[in-house]
Amino acid sequence: MYQFFVEPGNIDVERKCVIIEGSDVNHIKNVLRMKTGEEIAVSNGIDGKEYRCAIASFGEDTVKCELRFIKEDGAELPSKIYLFQGLPKGDKMELVIQKAIELGVYEIIPVAMDRCVVKLDEKRAKKKVERYREIARAAAKQSKRATIPCITDVMTFKDACNYANCLNCKIIPYELADDMENTRSVINKIAPGDSVGVFIGPEGGITPEEIKMAEEIGAKSVTLGKRILRTETAGLTVLSWLVFILEGRNN
Repeated sequence: MYQFFVEPGNIDVERKCVIIEGSDVNHIKNVLRMKTGEEIAVSNGIDGKEYRCAIASFGEDTVKCELRFIKEDGAELPSKIYLFQGLPKGDKMELVIQKAIELGVYEIIPVAMDRCVVKLDEKRAKKKVERYREIARAAAKQSKRATIPCITDVMTFKDACNYANCLNCKIIPYELADDMENTRSVINKIAPGDSVGVFIGPEGGITPEEIKMAEEIGAKSVTLGKRILRTETAGLTVLSWLVFILEGRNN
């Protein structure tokens, strides 16, 4: 079943009417060649609900749908996971965003860390984030998420720590950490409903000063194993563990 995102105001529950606008109209009409009566799923990207609809009619710039029922137990994780990703080189950030959203991340925070090769001025950072948000929307749609994860503006490491300070649990994989039993203990203590921050360094790694700053807000340094993982692999590894732990307990 195909899924589409609409603005909250385009869903009228009382009248059982949903209006699809924008580029999805052409996609439905001319690419998918869908017909009236076909069922689709619609989300507003905010409330976590899935609105099951049937296509009722086609306008020049709209698709009108009949709301049939609302599915509230969507595809979201039982905890909000915040990924603080050190800016990587090239287009690696786009891959991280896409895959992290498939795994259920709640929010992604691009972080300018000391050892980041990429240095963005304000104009370039704004353009990058706009691109990241487009990728987030497409990834949420593809993976049938009920919400579109937020991609924040680029932060400094200090600002990222302040942002994460109120989260229930903070994890920071560090290449000098070597106690896998500690990693297992930290991960296993995370429960459904906890908010979790995951800090991932760039290609050059995280500096001792950044580790100290993160530990001051309660972040736990953990190892991801005996092998050195690329920055685009490390965060996805942690997210995969969290999916296993959180969804297993939730069920």
